[in-house]
Amino acid sequence: MTESKTAPGGGSGDKPGRPDRAKLLGAGGIWLAKWSACLVVIAAGAVVLGWIIAKMWVIVLPVALAIVVSTILWPPTRGMTKRGVPPAAAAGLTLVMFFAVVGGIIAGIVPSVIDQVPDLANKATQGINTVQEWVKGPPINLRDEQLDNAVNAVVERVQGSAATIAGGVFTGVSTAGSLLVTLGLVLVLTFFFIKDGPRFLPWLHRVSGGRAGRHLEAVLGRMWDTLGGFIRTQALVSFIDALFIGIGLLILGVPLAPVLAILTFIGGFIPIVGAFVAGALAVLVALVANGFTTALIVLVLIIAVQQIEGNVLQPVLQSRSMNLHAAVVLLAVTAGASLFGIVGAFLAVPVAAVAAVAIRYIGEQIDERASEGQEETKALPAPGDTSVPDPKTSSPQPSSPEASPPEE
Repeated sequence: MTESKTAPGGGSGDKPGRPDRAKLLGAGGIWLAKWSACLVVIAAGAVVLGWIIAKMWVIVLPVALAIVVSTILWPPTRGMTKRGVPPAAAAGLTLVMFFAVVGGIIAGIVPSVIDQVPDLANKATQGINTVQEWVKGPPINLRDEQLDNAVNAVVERVQGSAATIAGGVFTGVSTAGSLLVTLGLVLVLTFFFIKDGPRFLPWLHRVSGGRAGRHLEAVLGRMWDTLGGFIRTQALVSFIDALFIGIGLLILGVPLAPVLAILTFIGGFIPIVGAFVAGALAVLVALVANGFTTALIVLVLIIAVQQIEGNVLQPVLQSRSMNLHAAVVLLAVTAGASLFGIVGAFLAVPVAAVAAVAIRYIGEQIDERASEGQEETKALPAPGDTSVPDPKTSSPQPSSPEASPPEE
């Protein structure tokens, strides 16, 4: 009879020196269970954090908008404080200049809008009639009664939703009131942020302690630089887009060209989605007011400007400030818009950029700890090595009776 031989570290049939498969599977299962538990805890924390933000949105939103505005207004405030202007006076003068610029832009475009909207409404009516005549012909060939039935169905739908529409009007009024309160709070917070901003990080360092304060000060400083760079760079890119598109619309004689240029500038702060919406609106206005040929030229102009922005301006100007993949930007904008609407879409990319800064900082700390661990491992003698390191050269020297320390 033959005797089955069992390897020292495993079951029957395993080669000597190899660990048991059951032990490997058990260790892998424990590792997977630990990481699964960690992910579940992280997901639960994210859900709780999202719930808190939703409940505190009336506070979170003004703070977030004030921080974004502060990144724009901080450079002139810092310049005045460096020249000896008191911080409060510098912050106040900066806000006054900001109001003057915004008020001047609004005062410049409102008369144009008032003058051109009636003509644009008439052109829109003509465009609707043209569309009706087109759908009556081939290849659609809709009859008049079919069009009337479709229009009547829309009217009945609107009449049936009268209560909902009325409720929406009252909701809109309350929303407008809360919007004014939010804007006022944003302005007050912006004043304090640009006035007392340099004191925040030292105060946070003192409160959180030496070790945690060092990390918080480093990562928050990077976040501020990244956020400021993104906002200023995006403002420059949006201004260039709005300038060229506005000039093209003026040359083509498209109505509301200044308004469309300003909408293009504002839409530039919502990457990908904002540019698409602003461009589509410009093409629609050109189609209604000037016809198909002008609309086609406007479409070519917008596509050309967007290509220059996406292939030249964005990579060159934003590679240092944001360093986010286009897919990450698109997913962030989509998630922000679905959760918090237009404001969420506006804040999505800055939040993603700031989160990326925190993740990169954590990765740097992990790499630093890992490299320190590797250096310590290399400094330890290998198993079976009897060499003694020389304190002068730190290189291993062969041990000998003469080189060994005297016994006590």
